[in-house]
Order: sequence, then C-alpha cells, then structure tokens
Amino acid sequence: MKLRKGDNILVIAGKEKGRQGRVERILADRNRVVVEGLNMVVRHTRPTQGVRQAGRIQKESPLHMSNVMLVCNNCNKPTRVSYSFLEDGKKVRVCLRCRETIA
Repeated sequence: MKLRKGDNILVIAGKEKGRQGRVERILADRNRVVVEGLNMVVRHTRPTQGVRQAGRIQKESPLHMSNVMLVCNNCNKPTRVSYSFLEDGKKVRVCLRCRETIA
C-alpha cells in the first residue's frame, strides 16, 4: 500500500476530480480508500436500538486507489511514490518529484 491513513491525496478521476482530502480509512482487500468529505452518498436508515440517527444520513463512500494520487508534503504536488532504505535499514516512502522522504 502506497497510501496511509492521514495522507493528503488528490482525486485524478471521477466525479470528484481535482478535489483534495485526507485519507480516513484504507480498505486494502478491495484496493479502496475513504477520503474525508469526498464521494458523499446518502444512506436511508431506520430508527433501531443500535442507530441513534435515523433518516437520510450522508457518509463517505470509498474511492478506488487508482483514482487518487498522494500529495507530497514538501513540494505540495501530486506524485507517485517510490521506496528507499535509510542507513539504519528502515524502508521509507520517497516523492518522485522532489526526491524527499514522505512522513
């Protein structure tokens, strides 16, 4: 997985194209990510004992990983992710635009 929870991403395809957001959840088995405030859908829920809020609830729907790109913290541009190893043997993500490590 090249993305992690808390990363800033840019949507590059679909109805949310051009919008940025922060990754809330990663669904690795389905290759999808849930982004805060993007790809909102309306769910109609009934009042049950476990559900506090009933009616029309807006929530985020997952986006496919191929439709998003990581935004580098250093250069603030969407980038592909590479990997490299530090001197101590730790594997880190690297921005392919500015060659800086991504935290």
